Amino acid sequence: MNNFLCKAFGFDPAKHEVRTEVLAGLTTFLTMAYILAVNPSIFSALSDKGMPTHAVFTATVLAAVVGTLVMAVYAKKPFGLAPGMGLNAFFVYTVCLSMGYDWQFALTAVFIEGIIFILMTLTNIREAIVNTIPLSLKRAIGVGIGLYIAFIGLKSANIIVATDATAVKLGDLGTPSSVLAIMGFFITAIMVARKVRGGLLIGILMTTLLGIPMGVTNFNGIMDTPPSIDPIFCQFEWDKILSWDMVAVVVTFLFIDMFDTIGTVVGVSVRAGMIDKNGKVDGISRMLMADAIATVAGALFGTSTTTTYIESASGVTEGGRTGLTSFTVALLFALSLFFAPLFLAIPSAATGPVLVIVGVMMVMPIRDIEWDDYSEAIPAFITMLLMPLCYSISDGIMLGTITYVLLNALTGNGKKISYVLWALAILFVMRYTFM
Repeated sequence: MNNFLCKAFGFDPAKHEVRTEVLAGLTTFLTMAYILAVNPSIFSALSDKGMPTHAVFTATVLAAVVGTLVMAVYAKKPFGLAPGMGLNAFFVYTVCLSMGYDWQFALTAVFIEGIIFILMTLTNIREAIVNTIPLSLKRAIGVGIGLYIAFIGLKSANIIVATDATAVKLGDLGTPSSVLAIMGFFITAIMVARKVRGGLLIGILMTTLLGIPMGVTNFNGIMDTPPSIDPIFCQFEWDKILSWDMVAVVVTFLFIDMFDTIGTVVGVSVRAGMIDKNGKVDGISRMLMADAIATVAGALFGTSTTTTYIESASGVTEGGRTGLTSFTVALLFALSLFFAPLFLAIPSAATGPVLVIVGVMMVMPIRDIEWDDYSEAIPAFITMLLMPLCYSISDGIMLGTITYVLLNALTGNGKKISYVLWALAILFVMRYTFM
């Protein structure tokens, strides 16, 4: 059995435990499961244009299963994949509703983006980009993601809400959802502080159960039949692939997906100890290939760009280190096709507090940043600050990289900047100038 697990998932019985890997996968799945409700909800804006919401649900699950299985068996890393937040909104609200293109055009753009990513990964271009990012920025990416997912957790639990006057403010802490989230936070924090194994998962489950008498957790059944994806399967539109609009949409998808994925993989890898002293991520090429294949599969099934999820940090924090963790995530996504009502009963008030706790664990690399060297500290600070403020991992990385290159070039530290890093900075400036 151990020999099979080793070959299939990179499991080493001397270093890893099956129970830990499975619990880590369950934790990652529960913190990702919101996408099963959110993605179809976003795509519901296109339901009157012939894109059935129920079909999108099935496509979401299938894209997550395929992507995460490739991550488990090929890359053998503990990361979950699913259609990405932000990328789905760009698909629906920008490409389809604002630019006026139909959803078949947008799916074609996603498919082309995925093919380009596969070619970039085969030629090691994406790996070269990851390796050229300075170590201080890599550490800052992990910290920034910690702040970002903590912010997502607070927002999903309505602890932090939007306001026109100050952008964000403290929400109404007296609502049942907020009260449950606060209770869940302390339950989970106590579990983690006392080093209870599976503390994050226990926190999610206990909070979900407490939400039943409070009216926050709503069960609407247990099982249901998976809807067909036939209306959206392989629905591509090839007659506009040479248009400038198609180029612009594909490039935008490329930028957002590439640096969201790079940021997630680097940040969570730092937390998991899967990065060497030179800043190189172990197995990065295979992880990026899994992401690229998942994007192509997602487009075929009929959904937006599939990417590696920052919520994978919750499973890594629980001790997940191998493909067995991601295999567990994939298996649970597959089961969710039939048990969607049960899984979707877990409220955001239960998962939000866990993301805040995970955020605490993700910011630990901040102590390794060279704060006495301002040519390293300032770009690192910009990177970690702008991720939550821009609500974007990719913007944090791009603006941090521009800051790093300009600051070091103007202060006599040009030797620290590689040709690839110069090229990236120029591309990022062009992206903000012309796109």
